[in-house]
Amino acid sequence: MHKSELIERIENGEDTYTQFKADITNSEKLAEELVAFSNAKGGILIIGVSDDNAIVGISDDSIRRLNQLVGNVINSNINPPIYPTTEIKKIDNKKILVVTIEEGNNKPYSTNKGIYLTKAGSDKRKISPQELKRLFAESKNLYADEDIVSGSSINNLNMQLYYQYLAKANSDVLDKLQKGEIDLHILLENEMIMKNTQLTLAGNLIFGINPQKFNKTFYVNCCYFDGDDVTVDKFISKKRVLGTFEKLYDESMSFVKSNLRYRQVEQNFNSNGVIEIDERVLGELIVNALIHRDYYINTPIKIFIFHNRVEIISPGKLTNSLTIENIKSGRSICRNPTLDSICENILTYSGYGSGIKRVLGINPDVEFINDKELEQFKCIIPRSGFDGIQ
Repeated sequence: MHKSELIERIENGEDTYTQFKADITNSEKLAEELVAFSNAKGGILIIGVSDDNAIVGISDDSIRRLNQLVGNVINSNINPPIYPTTEIKKIDNKKILVVTIEEGNNKPYSTNKGIYLTKAGSDKRKISPQELKRLFAESKNLYADEDIVSGSSINNLNMQLYYQYLAKANSDVLDKLQKGEIDLHILLENEMIMKNTQLTLAGNLIFGINPQKFNKTFYVNCCYFDGDDVTVDKFISKKRVLGTFEKLYDESMSFVKSNLRYRQVEQNFNSNGVIEIDERVLGELIVNALIHRDYYINTPIKIFIFHNRVEIISPGKLTNSLTIENIKSGRSICRNPTLDSICENILTYSGYGSGIKRVLGINPDVEFINDKELEQFKCIIPRSGFDGIQ
């Protein structure tokens, strides 16, 4: 870091990316600072600067001690290991030590006391259990759809739906099950529909008798606003769609299709009209929202119709290293592997990661927004070419 940039950051004071310490002697306190930066966006810890931005400096002996302390802490007090760098700078004839910490690639990080911290403005805070689950999920150590639904049991499973699924997915297994050659509970656990005698999230959402009894916020909220913004004070129609995945998909599609316009394309007045947005586009994007949303965020999927567009808003930003350009080229990373696997036989879903490419092949004007701040993924489908609306 250039000296001029360092001076400017000191003058500006502490923030999410900059922390001051006059000195550090406690290894646990140092570990907490490094963990918080690693679980956030990274930053610099400047030792030799007081809380009021005054450069107090540190001695050569202190610099040697601090370098050794940093080395000991990253080896013994942080899990998984991190690799910060240290740099000695001299300002106004006073030496300071700049510790640079990159954003971690193996989140979440904790101290050796099991404390998980992240940045909160210029300070730090403990990570909530819900955030922690999401961080573990992003690191591939947890999958939300494999979580146990507390209080559920096999009595909450719609066996008719499950048998219909088996008939399509593997009729041989269904035949053996009906003959008593396969144990039902073992089969359900092998397919991650149940775990430890309780339904998993995937099992409840796909085969549950009343999925929202246990997962109250996992539904689809549909609204047709009478305007081009959510701030309008009138709506044309709205619906809260509840039920299993299949019902969420069918009724969401029905809501959108019933509120869009159809136009006559053939000369015959009695011919069927053509919907203004291709049904294949709607189907792909609704399925995508159901299967790939972040189920560690307790909020529904939203389908909003406006006069000039349709928006499908899925909770959670793109997982891991995925970007908009990645998904446009067909790359996919499975966030919910059990839902992904089962839904190949439940919904109009291939599981090949080709859905977004297929959407753009049909309608290249569809827009995708990966909103990291609001933790949501938004698909915007323009309504155009009908009755002069652009």
